[in-house]
Amino acid sequence: MELLSWKLEFMSGWDIHFKKFDKNIQLQILKKFDQMEQPLQSRGLHSSRYQIEEVGQYRIALKIDEKNMVKKIVFVGNHKQYEKWYKNQQ
Repeated sequence: MELLSWKLEFMSGWDIHFKKFDKNIQLQILKKFDQMEQPLQSRGLHSSRYQIEEVGQYRIALKIDEKNMVKKIVFVGNHKQYEKWYKNQQ
């Protein structure tokens, strides 16, 4: 059985906080994006339509389209930015 790679799509506004991060942090997150293309599972939020990936204190929120093998990046930010974003998703 062959494991297929995921395609990443970046939704509008995903990079609002990312653009302001230090270059080293941006590189760590970009490396995580490369890893996310591999056929690995993300952890889901309790009763949420989002999956979460962690990079140190930073969070990547995404939606998964299993049928089309696409991970849609909707948010990248630090823990506090993530908490504020998540509350607005309710």
